[in-house]
Amino acid sequence: MHSRRGFLGLVAAGVTVAGLAACSGEGGTAGVKKGGADLSKKLQLPTFTAAKIPTPDLPIDAGQDPAYLKYPETLVKSVATPPGDGSKITALTQTWDVAPPTVDKSAYLQALNKALNAQWEMNIVVGDGYPDKFNAIIASDDLPDLVWFPPNQGLQRVPELLEAKFHDLTPHLSGDAIKKYPNLANLGDTAWKSAVTNGKIFGVAVAYSRFGQVFLTNREFWKPVGGDNAFTSADDFLEKAKTLIDPKKNKYALEPAYANAVHMFSHWYGAPNTWKLEGGKLTHQYETAEYQAAIEFAIKCYKAGLFWPDPTLTTIKEKAANGQIGAYIESFPGFLNDSRSQNFDLGVIVPFAATPTSKPVFNMALGSVGFTSINKKVDAKRVEMLLRVLDFMAAPFGTEENQLVNYGVEGTHFTKSNGDLVFTDRGKTEVPTTQQPISFVIGSPAALFIPGKADRTKLIHDFQTKVAPMVQQRVTTGHFSDTFTQKNGELSTMGNDMVKDIVAGRKSMSDWPEFVKSWMAKGGAAMKAEYEASIAKG
Repeated sequence: MHSRRGFLGLVAAGVTVAGLAACSGEGGTAGVKKGGADLSKKLQLPTFTAAKIPTPDLPIDAGQDPAYLKYPETLVKSVATPPGDGSKITALTQTWDVAPPTVDKSAYLQALNKALNAQWEMNIVVGDGYPDKFNAIIASDDLPDLVWFPPNQGLQRVPELLEAKFHDLTPHLSGDAIKKYPNLANLGDTAWKSAVTNGKIFGVAVAYSRFGQVFLTNREFWKPVGGDNAFTSADDFLEKAKTLIDPKKNKYALEPAYANAVHMFSHWYGAPNTWKLEGGKLTHQYETAEYQAAIEFAIKCYKAGLFWPDPTLTTIKEKAANGQIGAYIESFPGFLNDSRSQNFDLGVIVPFAATPTSKPVFNMALGSVGFTSINKKVDAKRVEMLLRVLDFMAAPFGTEENQLVNYGVEGTHFTKSNGDLVFTDRGKTEVPTTQQPISFVIGSPAALFIPGKADRTKLIHDFQTKVAPMVQQRVTTGHFSDTFTQKNGELSTMGNDMVKDIVAGRKSMSDWPEFVKSWMAKGGAAMKAEYEASIAKG
């Protein structure tokens, strides 16, 4: 069974099908400043205003997520009165869990409806098949109030669809207009860029982690060479790792995910976050010397025997836990998940310079999991009511509203214990299965809280602090490419397969220029041209 985090971890790893393009930021984020920075000459993003939250236990002076070593004792009330008007609110969404209990059997939904003064009703696609359901509902013209646009499921002709069927929310959300909805104003530019299409805000961004893939480690594995952050260069990493592998004991430095490893190595060499923009012209990472150097380094690692020999291995975390694999790759939400669930000495590699002239980078992620649009048939008064409801449900960690949405009702769904909230049996049944489809419609900004494991919270916060000077956003966010929606699945598979073939020795680097030429011909060049044209429009 899929989980939301597992599914999005696969998205980050480039495993899923085609994306929604720049309506969702092409799976990445653009360089931003908080405070209503202009996405273009015409559009002003929602003015960022930090929400009132309990004071984090660790600093947030370098863009770190708010971090708490214990669950806050005193919560903030972020919404003064119930935001709804008593009516039914319908939404199309998805879950990778089981279908939740219906409202008549769910004390959680009953409590949420009371707090909202609304009847929250979701049309939920369970598992695969969201595009089919989405297209069928669009074709029927019987749209719910709220429709989730995912960033990674290949929806087609999105700009035309948004113009025809959904409200342009720019007048409601652009600039200081967002201040009517304080929790939405707290989402920040990174998330809001993903809700922009054709210079308009066509939905409410569904906030998610801003941080991209990470190299997680079993720190015990690396202690004999000074630890998992004692590397002075890529070659130093290689030489130290070689001393730690032992095929006779099934002990290897790296999991057998060659394409993902190249992505992580590309941080060390300073390759772009998918695209590099200079003078209005884009260069894909495949075209850069830095990315090619990362592939060449992965070849060295393969020849040195650093990778686990079976590329079909499925028990990677078990192998890492028992010290047979030294490092593996996860999405950032996966980092949080493993910090909660894994009991070995978990660590994370901070990107370092591969060579004396390299400038290490860290690729940031989308900062959202798409956006939620409002049916154009909804009248203006109802639009404002729906935005108030979404504002309530976007409340950040440390607020009464966030606790209700994520944990339910104290005594019924959870109890408090040693600085944590613990689900009751009823809570385990009702809350996670219902909150997951809700979280695709609307989400709250990430916060760091690992119950009972303050050291893990500190580990994640320390990593965010160290990578802050090297974060690299994606320059195509807020710009649409129809070729991306149609071809990115095929092109991503094509690229990953080529990288894997080269690393494993089935092909060589001499084949790379011809591959890039073919990749461009099959859609890369069209994608580049469409993004450049969009960027040129401002």
